[in-house]
Amino acid sequence: MAIKDWPADDRPREKLLRRGPSALTDAELLAIFLRTGTTGKSAVDLARELLDHFGSLKALLSADQHQFCLGHGLGEAKYTQLQAVLEMAKRHFKESLQRGDVLSSPDITRAYLSAQLRGYNYEVFACLFLDNQNRVIELNELFRGTIDAASVYPREVAKLALHHNAAAVIFAHNHPSGIAEPSPADKYITDKLRQGLALFDIRVLDHFIIGDGEPYSFAEHGLI
Repeated sequence: MAIKDWPADDRPREKLLRRGPSALTDAELLAIFLRTGTTGKSAVDLARELLDHFGSLKALLSADQHQFCLGHGLGEAKYTQLQAVLEMAKRHFKESLQRGDVLSSPDITRAYLSAQLRGYNYEVFACLFLDNQNRVIELNELFRGTIDAASVYPREVAKLALHHNAAAVIFAHNHPSGIAEPSPADKYITDKLRQGLALFDIRVLDHFIIGDGEPYSFAEHGLI
């Protein structure tokens, strides 16, 4: 049955307008992006098939051009559309942060850092540099590692913080495994960085670990 023949409350577009995007499943959101299905399949059926094929929405969004275009019903045009949507999301969060105090926008801060780091299949350590009013100066990806570790050098972090004349920083790194829990090494390097930056009166406000779900906050768990 075509989606247009479904009850109004079950159609993804109408459901989004009535209840908001958070009420939709991954397949329903993807169906809106796809717009149309294929012969004998609605857009929702196709979306479910694609999610099964890639394993998850994250895997689909993170796929490179070759992998993405192998998906049934996908192609170069859909790939470019998706990349444009993802980049617009990143820029939206960045502009929102730059207009105000990071501490007054914790949800946007999380969303921005997640958008920047979640797609990598290797570990990346980044630093959000802030001025004395906790406004964003710059986000820099500082170190890249293997899929399970990244070498972080406190001297380089301090040098860049001083270059930006930063008064505070927020660290973030991704766990490609998807598990957003700190390792002993994560705790050790965070404490080492905090102590090193304190010598220059630069505050470490938080350290986020980006995984598949909600980012883990060191500050919220009393680790900073």
